[in-house]
Amino acid sequence: MKNNGFTFRRRIAGFKYAFQGLKRLFTHEANSWIHAFAAVCVVVAGFLFRIAAWEWVAVVAAIGFVLAAEAFNSAIERLGDAITEQPNNYIKHAKDLAAAAVLIAAITAAVIGLLVFLPKLIDCIS
Repeated sequence: MKNNGFTFRRRIAGFKYAFQGLKRLFTHEANSWIHAFAAVCVVVAGFLFRIAAWEWVAVVAAIGFVLAAEAFNSAIERLGDAITEQPNNYIKHAKDLAAAAVLIAAITAAVIGLLVFLPKLIDCIS
């Protein structure tokens, strides 16, 4: 089989592009800051409530799910804007679906947060 150009240098370059994407996400997309702030609050709450390992798995997965959805949404918005600034139903529908994905991810994360933290809050109040 032919080596398809797999080199360590190319793998490192791939990470460089990924980190550039993260930088763009957090410097150009206001909603990503909202999600990041919520993530920090949840992580702090996780330490304060001493959540179990499996709860950390759920919380971290939910945070990653939301941030990944936000990144995909931002990418689709940028691509749509690059194609045309004129009204286009296909681009509008793609952007709407990407925004719906972020909403689904955020709602899922909120449900996970309630499942993990609500019993602990109730125990504190009781």
